[in-house]
Amino acid sequence: MDATICRADELRDLATRALVAAGASQPNAAAAADALIAAELDGLPSHGLSRLPFYAEQIRRGKVDGKAVPTVTRPAAAAIRVDAQSGLAFPAIALGFSEAAGIARVTGLVGIAIANSHHAGVVGHHVEKLANSGLVAIAFANTPAAIAPWGGTRGIFGTNPIAFACPRRAEPPLVIDLSISIVARGKLLIAAGKGEAIKEGWALDSAGKPTTDAKAALGGTIVPIGGAKGAALALMVEILAAGLTGSQFGFEASSFFDAEGPPPRTGQFFLAIEPAAFAGPSFGERIETLCAAMLEDPAVRLPGERRLASRARFAREGIPVAARLLAELRQRAAG
Repeated sequence: MDATICRADELRDLATRALVAAGASQPNAAAAADALIAAELDGLPSHGLSRLPFYAEQIRRGKVDGKAVPTVTRPAAAAIRVDAQSGLAFPAIALGFSEAAGIARVTGLVGIAIANSHHAGVVGHHVEKLANSGLVAIAFANTPAAIAPWGGTRGIFGTNPIAFACPRRAEPPLVIDLSISIVARGKLLIAAGKGEAIKEGWALDSAGKPTTDAKAALGGTIVPIGGAKGAALALMVEILAAGLTGSQFGFEASSFFDAEGPPPRTGQFFLAIEPAAFAGPSFGERIETLCAAMLEDPAVRLPGERRLASRARFAREGIPVAARLLAELRQRAAG
């Protein structure tokens, strides 16, 4: 596949202009562009610029309000609620985080509910930001239906990512980011577009039978990690991310991958914890003791090491972008 190597700042500007041309406000476009480029830098293109055409088309056709101004309330001492107003997730999450650290320092922890939202990108990036401010953070996000309750054939739950981040003394935060599905839905879309088979064990067709046909998988469901336990985790995330925020459950939400239907109005829920409030000053030392014990085995690698290496390399060398995608981005940016 032909690819062009581009600097991150060039791509960020291009993505911002493409979203503004589609109808987004400058601040909303910039926030989304930052998230997409962060994904590219971390070697996660499925959550990077490949998402921009979907975002742009949904904004252009009104499925997503590109000019939405999120609103924030504080219904309780340690609770923040942000209504994304059917706009992009990134400005809403940033608004919630702008107040979180100060509250957590006083209350010991704070919950941040994001309602009526959209695709949240790489969820690990959000908790990493909280960890960079010294907080332990965990995130739950629900997505349009892709996973069936265990034993069922109808998608009810989303792929529903969970992410966790913990600050370290002299190292980047420890970040754990995982999806409840055994494979990202984006990989099925790519395989279907290329006419390629998918791996056995990834998906079931509409009759609940295992399939390696990507198109049949898109019409069926994705297998959760851990079988029945994964399906139970997906249910838990639906309750935390959608039920607790007053957003749409996965089976109620429209697709992130087309411009059809009403806004998805999915949700995200974050818990930010001030570690000193619970562990006192010894927390940082204890985390380093744990990491050191893990790394005594030379075969062990801490979560996120590959991602950080990718971030440094692509920042230094540039980001490869498929020629066809780059041409589309430039066309969209030109209006």
